[in-house]
Amino acid sequence: MYLHPLFTPLSQADRDALRDATELLTYKRNQLVRAAGEPCQQVYCVATGLLRVARHSRESSEEVTTDFIQRSDFFLPPSWAGDTFECPATLVAALPCVIYAAPVKHLRALCTKYPGLALGLLELEARRIGMLRTQLRRVTTSSATKIVGRVLHELTQWAPAERGGYDKRITQTIIASYSGISREMVNKTMKDMESRGLVTKDAQGIHVPASFASTDFDAVLLDHDPVTEAAHPGPGEAMLDLPPMKQNYPQNS
Repeated sequence: MYLHPLFTPLSQADRDALRDATELLTYKRNQLVRAAGEPCQQVYCVATGLLRVARHSRESSEEVTTDFIQRSDFFLPPSWAGDTFECPATLVAALPCVIYAAPVKHLRALCTKYPGLALGLLELEARRIGMLRTQLRRVTTSSATKIVGRVLHELTQWAPAERGGYDKRITQTIIASYSGISREMVNKTMKDMESRGLVTKDAQGIHVPASFASTDFDAVLLDHDPVTEAAHPGPGEAMLDLPPMKQNYPQNS
């Protein structure tokens, strides 16, 4: 197993205890990981693949994708007060996933012992909230073309394909759900981009130009954030190497 860089300060004894307490779960694409409202006792860290966070609209039963959890990111409880929490959203494997699942009780004890770990998890959560606010602003103020283009670029970071671009298994339905745009509009926009040579496809993925990285303020985002790069190693790059653990394979939901 590979341990997240946030756990580097742990003593060897605490690393071993964390390894023993952590389960390695494997999910197929589109498999349900957790349902909203379901009791949960574990914190999830994505080892490989991509999780999709979904909620149901109050006005309809339609499922809305609100967030993605990429490799080396966490799905944290809304409160650390107890050992069990109610899952605030539905988690679905957008791509085949391997997930580390560590007990809330165990991580809470480690955060008490290592305050830097608690601060690191808080920083990751604050960063995620900031991304959600940016997405909300984008959906309410930008054109469909700009919204779709920006989401396509983000997917190259969240679900990278082997030779660049993003994994073609991420469907237009998922893009539409996250973008707040109809599936038909996403399809029309992407076809227009493809006709203009902005979007290209191959056997590995869907490729988009670097210009899609521009922000709402016309600034170009860095392909690699130096602050978080250590927490998101590239393919084949190890974080902290630990002995292997037994894998569990959940049943299809």
